[in-house]
Amino acid sequence: MKRSATAIWNGSGKEGSGNLATQSGVLKNTAYDFKSRFEDGTSTNPEELVAAAHAGCFSMKLSFVLGAAGFTAESINTQCTITLESGTITESQLETNAVVPGIDAEKFAACALEAKENCPISKLLNTKISLQASLV
Repeated sequence: MKRSATAIWNGSGKEGSGNLATQSGVLKNTAYDFKSRFEDGTSTNPEELVAAAHAGCFSMKLSFVLGAAGFTAESINTQCTITLESGTITESQLETNAVVPGIDAEKFAACALEAKENCPISKLLNTKISLQASLV
């Protein structure tokens, strides 16, 4: 499987702006700019998109890991926070809360750790990845 996205940037790094589009059409002419990346702008930015990708990938991988262990999650809610410092992503923080009938906290923690270590986005990122996983 291959997926693609396109970025168009116009102008200088600080004063310019751009648009993003994805093959699926979910993003189409989606604005991004300096203010949204480094200040308080209202457009998206690459780090926000990485956070969405990591949260989604981890949640789906956790569902598969739980399934392989004989459990089905009623819900998995994951928030990812990407930290950008001095032009480098220094951390991806995953915080997940899940409702998984019949699982104990120790088994859930092991499944969450396996998902963190093996989801494709975790494998892609060359940064510290932290995880806080809770059953609710």
